[in-house]
Amino acid sequence: MSQASPTPPEESRISERGEQEAVELCRDLIRIDTSNYGDHSGPGERAAAEFVAEQLAEVGLEPQIFESHPGRASTVARIEGTDPSRPALLIHGHTDVVPANADDWTHHPFSGEIADGCVWGRGAVDMKDMDAMTLAVIRDRLRSGRRPPRDIVVAFLADEEAGGVYGARHLVDKHPDLFEGVTEAISEVGGFSFTVNEKLRLYLVETAEKGINWMRLTVEGTAGHGSMTNEDNAVTELCEAVARLGRHRFPVRVTKTVRSFLDELSDALGTELDPEDMDETLAKLGGIAKLIGATLRNTAAPTQLGAGYKVNVIPGQATAHVDGRFLPGFEEEFQADLDRILGPRVVRESVHYDRAVETEFDGALVGAMQTALRAEDPIARAVPYMLSGGTDAKSFSRLGIRNFGFAPLQLPPELDFAGMFHGVDERVPVDGLKFGARVLDRFIELS
Repeated sequence: MSQASPTPPEESRISERGEQEAVELCRDLIRIDTSNYGDHSGPGERAAAEFVAEQLAEVGLEPQIFESHPGRASTVARIEGTDPSRPALLIHGHTDVVPANADDWTHHPFSGEIADGCVWGRGAVDMKDMDAMTLAVIRDRLRSGRRPPRDIVVAFLADEEAGGVYGARHLVDKHPDLFEGVTEAISEVGGFSFTVNEKLRLYLVETAEKGINWMRLTVEGTAGHGSMTNEDNAVTELCEAVARLGRHRFPVRVTKTVRSFLDELSDALGTELDPEDMDETLAKLGGIAKLIGATLRNTAAPTQLGAGYKVNVIPGQATAHVDGRFLPGFEEEFQADLDRILGPRVVRESVHYDRAVETEFDGALVGAMQTALRAEDPIARAVPYMLSGGTDAKSFSRLGIRNFGFAPLQLPPELDFAGMFHGVDERVPVDGLKFGARVLDRFIELS
């Protein structure tokens, strides 16, 4: 990085108690089952919101709980900084998680058990680890009287796993005053390490994420008896269209964020990378290959099929659902490609849509990230990358807030980090949590 950053004051450090609290809070949060099934239910989100509010109130803050629908609750608080003239920083995380089947797991997904040096459970990396680090750092700073340089708004949100309608989007639409003065934000899926060699560890900071277009496909046909010949079978027409879409490889489109990441990676690996021929490069990236590979092109993954009510009845309608993701700047191309691939018989409608977001990898906040990382890991280098999924950053970008994924974790090279997200046996290293708490504390001091 070309930008010089200040050195954090030696006396500004999270305590050992604060580091350990990050681990214990992560376990406590995992034990609250906040599974999000994508409907109106959210049985654990209210309990999580109340737990977070208790932790914040205990150190003198006045958190507010906002319930957008019974049980769908988020907690927000503001910490006053030492310089009220500066713009505020938002640190946000979601408390909901995707469901988990306990029979598939080595350790129960809602136990928060510590084993093999890791905290295990649903949400360990997505994203109760960051929630816990944020809580631990804020609590430690307020206990020791270390106010941040500028106002910090902390938000612990419902419903991110289903698009954030009951969480971040609700707050942005109904309570934008909560974020008055906020210009920048940090949250999940960034700041994690990728070890290149013994002299270099890259920490991937999310500066962009693909847009979301979850859609329903419908084909109308002619209903009839299953024993009869039918040239207008809706199931056949739909399945052929879905197969074309599922097998289609959209063209490579290199955005500015991906270009920056590839340049950094080229320098780290000492080799020129060709975006059109990335198979060999991705093979070298281990567990993060899944995260990077999908940021080179638009994608459309068929995920659900539905038709009929009886085996001997040809239905008059067939439906499918598709998870579509488009790169920043390439939405129109994506929509046109979808219509061309699916053909005129398929009616396409969005069931959930949200924007792609992208920001530059520069400025004082990025400098603070780099300095905080290097203070704890001398071989650290922060680099920008794009997330193929989506986060609550999409909602906060509507307020003009500049968003980064920065939930710092130093990870063992052998850990399949990408596989932890929504995967079986999700877990986060205990040492990684403590490292993240130290980095986050330094970052706040520098930001």
